[in-house]
Amino acid sequence: MRQPLPAKASDDRRTTADGAWLAVLAAGIAAAMHIWKLPAALAGIQADLGTTLIQAGLLLGIIQLASVVGGLVTAVGGELAGLRRLLLAGLVLLSVASTLGAMAPSTELLMAARTLEGIGFLLAVVVAPALIRQVTPPPRLNVALASWGAFQGMATLIGLSAGALFLQAAGWREWWLVMAVVTLLPVPLLLRRVPRDVVPADTGLRAAVRKVARTVSTRQPWIIGLVFACYTAQWIAVLGFLPSIYRSAGLEGPLPGILSAIVGGVNACGALSAGPLIQRGLSERTIIFWTFLAMAAASVATFAVDWESTGLGIVFQVAFIAAFSAVGGLIPAAVTRYSVRIAPADGSVTAVLGLTQQIFNVGNFLGPMLFALLATSTGGWGTTWWLTCALSGVGMALLAFVGHRDGTIDGAAGHPGKLLSAQRKAQM
Repeated sequence: MRQPLPAKASDDRRTTADGAWLAVLAAGIAAAMHIWKLPAALAGIQADLGTTLIQAGLLLGIIQLASVVGGLVTAVGGELAGLRRLLLAGLVLLSVASTLGAMAPSTELLMAARTLEGIGFLLAVVVAPALIRQVTPPPRLNVALASWGAFQGMATLIGLSAGALFLQAAGWREWWLVMAVVTLLPVPLLLRRVPRDVVPADTGLRAAVRKVARTVSTRQPWIIGLVFACYTAQWIAVLGFLPSIYRSAGLEGPLPGILSAIVGGVNACGALSAGPLIQRGLSERTIIFWTFLAMAAASVATFAVDWESTGLGIVFQVAFIAAFSAVGGLIPAAVTRYSVRIAPADGSVTAVLGLTQQIFNVGNFLGPMLFALLATSTGGWGTTWWLTCALSGVGMALLAFVGHRDGTIDGAAGHPGKLLSAQRKAQM
């Protein structure tokens, strides 16, 4: 008598589901690498196109412009076109824009291509967490979302290190073309592993706008976006100026860039640790609070101490700033896990993610500027911990207004319908 094979069927389903969210994660890493392909190539671009220092700064930041203004528009597009379609469109646009950038004869046209890259990046990363939530079985959701929280750290490590090595043998235009190809590598995986978008019953622009409007009219997405901005503003400021900090400490050659890539890469370690912590019962709010506290302590140890007066000072400084980055990775993972379940029952998860994207990219813009202003006005990097600690303090204070672990939000208590809806979302 033949025995049924329920275990094998279950394993096949899990493999398929794992393949789906892993394909989305690969797409996010490929998209984020376009942010970090530029720093190592700036010198070559300046020599080739005559780019000024101010224009170089614009090239670094312009890819974030679309995210500052277009997060909610992307959310509407996700409701209309479908999450998988929008992710695929983002990857294709990134590839096309990178190809156009490789052929740019002037800085202005390279900026235009970089702007298109920003739109492609936005399309990919806003819908990805919602898509992961959609295709991942509940028992594996914590791991999947924590892994997504690590995508930026992984992209930083790969983008900075691969770019530095590739540019030793070829030019920046060839690097842009390589990135155009790399961006398309996840596309076959997405087409094969991720199910087609299911058209919702309430289709149409009006329904999509109504879902987005309902979501942004609630308080929680705004608060969690500000909490995330308190993290991203300090992390990107420290990482962005890290090569300069290391050079001011006496390091030369490729070492500042390599160390910066490592510091950015260990951010992924913290993100991957968030899933098991949540699985063991720690709330997102608890994780974020202690992470902000640890980041503040690590930044004080890095910048407030005069390490140059000690023999192995640079070793300790690298260790503390690596700890700052590694433990900080817990916050993106925890925020993402929280964000995908706080949308109202008649709202949009993509809208929460789009609004969060807009808010924390404002932090990405302001953080490095304030960091540089503080260092310039006080005569060195030694006071920059004032900013990192202030941002951590604000982030911890905002947690008082963040909903509880069971998914309830302020105002849900006393309203049975809202409470039941929140509890159901928490069980998903």
